[in-house]
Amino acid sequence: MELKSEYKLNPQQLNALALAYMGDAVYEQYIRHHLLINGMVRPNFLQKTSIQYVSARGQAFVLKVMTQKDWFTEEEQAIIRRGRNAKSGSTPKNVDVQTYRYSTSFEALIGYLYLTEQKERLEQIVEEAIKIIMDKQKGEQ
Repeated sequence: MELKSEYKLNPQQLNALALAYMGDAVYEQYIRHHLLINGMVRPNFLQKTSIQYVSARGQAFVLKVMTQKDWFTEEEQAIIRRGRNAKSGSTPKNVDVQTYRYSTSFEALIGYLYLTEQKERLEQIVEEAIKIIMDKQKGEQ
């Protein structure tokens, strides 16, 4: 389904919080799909498991690991910086501000890649994020 609008969306001109808004939804959809295709179908278990991937802590962790591995292009790093420096006007309830900002920057990157229709790169990053969280879970067991 394609929605039509007279408004021409330019992702480069969207503020980082708008990108993060889109990225949050896109990333969560990928995570839900990943969990379902891997046989996790009990609603309570799905919710508990998905939180490890989509929480601010999980996203910030993924971003830090991927940054250390030099995963991002210069263009992606610029989007990440925009997301990290965005002022949301609200304070997070259960995480520190730095973790929240890293999470927002990860979501902004996902939103940017989605809106610029860079599907292959988006999926590479999401697959790596899933791998990072799964490796972290194995290390905690």
